[in-house]
Amino acid sequence: PRRESSTYVRQGTACLLAAFEPGTGQRLVEVSARRTGADYCRFLQRLAAAYPQAAKIVLVQDNLNTHTDAVFYQHLPAQEARALAARFELHYTPKNASWLNMVELELSAIARQCLRQRIPTQEELTAHVAACVAERNAARATVKWQFTLEKARVKLDRHYQKIRATNLPD
Repeated sequence: PRRESSTYVRQGTACLLAAFEPGTGQRLVEVSARRTGADYCRFLQRLAAAYPQAAKIVLVQDNLNTHTDAVFYQHLPAQEARALAARFELHYTPKNASWLNMVELELSAIARQCLRQRIPTQEELTAHVAACVAERNAARATVKWQFTLEKARVKLDRHYQKIRATNLPD
């Protein structure tokens, strides 16, 4: 028998930016070539435009260095940046606890449904993701969240103790 090996040629990587509204089962997902502050800023502009009536949009997100309102000031005029920063209330998941972020579950579902194959171009990837997101939005697929506030307080108590200790007066 003759041995043959195939070589994998990496065509590049992409970043998925996603927002998920668990109450309605709606999501907004964008495919980006990179994971920069400019991409994050543009995505949050799209998110704000999707909810024009909302005075405040609450985001739970991971601790990525670009996930701050400082990116608004780096990429937008000051007045527009200030207005956009005022629209968002940012909450961060603790380090090593991204499982608390429901959008991680949503990204996992998208990956299982449409990303288990090699997709040669970003345009095709965008089309695959858009079709998957449209299907999930139409189905109003949501997360059955079973982690209650009480369970969170017990499980994360050690993190709260560190926070309490650092906030004690000298």
